[in-house]
Amino acid sequence: MRAILPFALAMLLAACDPPVAPPQATGGDTEAIGAVQGDGARSPLEGREVTVEGVVTGNFGRHLGGWFLQDAGDGNPATADGLFVLAENAFEVRQGERVRVRGRVLEHGDGDATVTALRPLAVEPLGRGDVTVVAIAAPPDDWERYEGMQVRIDAPLTVNGQHDLARRGALVTAFDGRLFAPTEIASPGREAAAVAADNARRTLLLDDARADQDPARVWYLPDDAQSPRAGSVVEDIVGIVDERFGRYRLQLTAPVRLQPAPRPPPPRVGGDVRIATLNLENLFNGNGRGGGFPTERGARSPAELDAQLARLVATIAALEPDIVALMELENDGYGPDSSIARLVAALNRNGGDWRFVDAGSGPGDDVIRVGLLHRGTRIRAVGAAATLESGPFRHRSRAPLAQAFVPVAAGTDAGPVFTVVVNHFKSKGCGDAGGDNRDQDDGQGCWNAVRRDSARQLLDWLETDPTGSGSDLAAIVGDLNAYAMEDPIRMLRDAGWRDALEGTTRPYSYVYDGRAGRLDHAFLSPTLAARLAGAAEWHNNADEPANVGYRASNGDTSGEGPWRSSDHDPLLVGLRLRTP
Repeated sequence: MRAILPFALAMLLAACDPPVAPPQATGGDTEAIGAVQGDGARSPLEGREVTVEGVVTGNFGRHLGGWFLQDAGDGNPATADGLFVLAENAFEVRQGERVRVRGRVLEHGDGDATVTALRPLAVEPLGRGDVTVVAIAAPPDDWERYEGMQVRIDAPLTVNGQHDLARRGALVTAFDGRLFAPTEIASPGREAAAVAADNARRTLLLDDARADQDPARVWYLPDDAQSPRAGSVVEDIVGIVDERFGRYRLQLTAPVRLQPAPRPPPPRVGGDVRIATLNLENLFNGNGRGGGFPTERGARSPAELDAQLARLVATIAALEPDIVALMELENDGYGPDSSIARLVAALNRNGGDWRFVDAGSGPGDDVIRVGLLHRGTRIRAVGAAATLESGPFRHRSRAPLAQAFVPVAAGTDAGPVFTVVVNHFKSKGCGDAGGDNRDQDDGQGCWNAVRRDSARQLLDWLETDPTGSGSDLAAIVGDLNAYAMEDPIRMLRDAGWRDALEGTTRPYSYVYDGRAGRLDHAFLSPTLAARLAGAAEWHNNADEPANVGYRASNGDTSGEGPWRSSDHDPLLVGLRLRTP
């Protein structure tokens, strides 16, 4: 028994020893990180085992699956001096720590959007260290040479889009101001492609360096600016250049400074008759056809519908129009429970005098339709409404609705008859597009052939005076789903119709993927254009982030004010019709 005691004691002492340290990356020559990165999209040392030294600039192992290492540089401005190290083998590192890492080189990510990385085999701490933060004052021709490096943006960046902010903490920003849809400012084809390339060069995503979805708070933004409007300005930007999901971004390492863009007051235009155009972003009320919530589109509950209606009423009231052209109405008839009747009832709740144009059915059999409202004490509908439900308007573009009106005062006609035609052409979503309707890579998206055909048949139809008014005073308004330089819009201009916003500096009514442009238009016949007194857009919607809308992800269904009442901005046109 006594002979066993020394052995047992030795075993007990061995059990109390500290764990064996991880492998050390000692010995062997070190490579400059720039040599590992190379001057191309992929590492020239891919698949090889190398040893590098540098300072940990950010440890995002829990969220991004790794950490960034940067050295003093190799003197070659074409090669990046930073590297992503996968968080494997339980190696613990801290930001600001200098380490030597032995590992195998690989390209980390999917497809062509990869970052050069190390799969670590051994890590050796070397104490504390510092790196030089690279200052960038203008968009580089290629972010690849800064991959994995800590940089500071010494220029103000403009917020262009927030579609991934509430979900993934990412903000679309750009050098040198606004980004515009290429075919808003350039002809389709080569010119639009040049604008698209410049947009890509100027764009930089700001990311929260986390993998959380739907974060309760975006940590790098001020608490009072968690949902910044497009047009806001961001400064004091420090982060690490990374490439994920096909786009370069900065994984931020410090909060930014934000100058919020102000919310603009409603526009005021001249004239004595005002026409507003507004896409409602799917006004479905859940009972127009006898059903309930959730509906096929739009509000998901009565509370969301109430918020949507309140915001739309606030928008229309602020614009003070006499006629409102509507898109994305639920196509559910004209009875008291229809969406258009509910909207008019909400407008008249405080003594309004709004009426809707009853087309009898539809127009069209699409799940959404267009509509027209007018103030009964200011405007009188003349004759019956007319619709066009053939050709592209049968299954693709929504059927247009035309109605003749006349201004009234004290029950008496006080001006000439004029016609308003509201439209909603086929969207750019590709879906089952085929043949000429496929994306032709000219910047106009899918279904451009249908939109061209829609414009052509609309012009032919209007030549027949469909309302029977005999008046040559007419307005084509609505969501044409085409930017200002695209084929359908050019066809209207070439036919002699005048753009009500002609001469306006860079107008826009919609923001998609951080690019602003006009999908919503007002075109006037030559005789009506002679009576144009002013036109303006109100940016109460497109610049606002989606997460403050009536389907707010944060559960806010208060519906206070006109902000984000839709995803499209309204357009207001003022005409001189009561006086010569």
